[in-house]
Amino acid sequence: MQNYNSHGKLLLTAEYVVLDGAKALAIPTTFGQSLKVEKTERNSIIWESFDHDNKSWFNATFFVDNESFLVEKTSNPEVSDRLLQIFEAVKQLNPSFLKTTGYTISTRLEFPKNWGLGTSSTLINNIANWVKVDAYKLLELTFGGSGYDIACAQYDNPLTYQIIDKQRLIETINFNPSFTDNLYFVYLNKKQNSRDGIAHYKANRTNLDETIIGINHITNQIINCETLDNFESLLTAHEQLIAKVTNQTPIKDQFFKDFKGSIKSLGAWGGDFILVASKSNPTDYFNSKGLSTIIAYKDMIL
Repeated sequence: MQNYNSHGKLLLTAEYVVLDGAKALAIPTTFGQSLKVEKTERNSIIWESFDHDNKSWFNATFFVDNESFLVEKTSNPEVSDRLLQIFEAVKQLNPSFLKTTGYTISTRLEFPKNWGLGTSSTLINNIANWVKVDAYKLLELTFGGSGYDIACAQYDNPLTYQIIDKQRLIETINFNPSFTDNLYFVYLNKKQNSRDGIAHYKANRTNLDETIIGINHITNQIINCETLDNFESLLTAHEQLIAKVTNQTPIKDQFFKDFKGSIKSLGAWGGDFILVASKSNPTDYFNSKGLSTIIAYKDMIL
C-alpha cells in the first residue's frame, strides 16, 4: 500500500493576475486530500473517492486495453471522463504507466468538496507523486491554471508565487501577522468554477501592466504588514484593483455594505471563501446573512 497526501490552498493576493506575472501570496491549508494505492493482478484501475465524512461519493472501474483506457462502470460519467483525461496525460508523461499491473485506488478529502480548497490540485499532486511525473506538467495537460495550487500542495509554509518568462518563482515566507485573531474565512455557500472565472478574466482584462505593479506592491506590503488597520486598507485597495481589471463589483459592495470591517474575495470572484478582517468576531453578522461556515484563520492555515 502506498499513501500520498497533499495540502489544500488559498490564494490571498493576485487572484487572476497571477496568470500574467503578478506576485501572489498563497497559503497551504490544514485541510487536504489523501490517495491510497494498492497493486492488483488485473490490468485495471478500481477507483473509489470518499468525502470528508468518509462517505463514498464516486466509484468506477477502468480497464486498460492496448494501452487505451476504457470505463467498465462508473457512478458518475463526468468524473470518470475527467479521470480518463488524467490517465491519458499521465501516460504522456510516463509511458510505462499501467504496462504491467493494475491498481485499487481510494481518495479521501479532509474538507467538503464544494469548498474550493483544491479538490483537483490535491488530486493532481498526489497522482504525480505516485507515478513520478512533474505535477505542474500534469496540471497543464488537465485542469490548467497558474500552478500556485500545486505549490501549496507541496509546501508546508506560506509562499509567494510568480511566473516570469514561463519560469515559476516560489519562495516560502514567514507570514504570521500579530492580528491573525482578527482574520476569518467565510464560505459563501457557492462553489465557483475556476475555469469559468479565468475565462471571464481573460475576456475583460485591461491595464494589466499598471495593475500588476499595484498588486505586487500590495502583496509585499501585506507580507510585512504590522497593524490590522493597515491590513484592512490593503485588502480594500486590492479589491478595487481587481474589480477594475475584471469589470466586476467587489463582494463587499455587492452583499455586505454595512459590514464594519474589510472583506476580500479569494480565488475566482463570486464564490468559495472570502477573507474577513474584523476588530470583533463577525460570526453573528454572517449568520444573519445565512452564512454558517466561518473559520478562524488559525484553524484554516497549516
